[in-house]
Amino acid sequence: MTVVGIGYVGLSAALLLSQYNKVYALDISPEKIYKLNKKISPLKDT
Repeated sequence: MTVVGIGYVGLSAALLLSQYNKVYALDISPEKIYKLNKKISPLKDT
């Protein structure tokens, strides 16, 4: 499965889908992809 956009909605959908599927997440922000690969959340809780 592929999720395009890893904002609040895309990232939560990808996490839920990844429980039973292999998921690829795509985004235009290299910083978000880098953080996900390092297992750091790219979302900020304010």
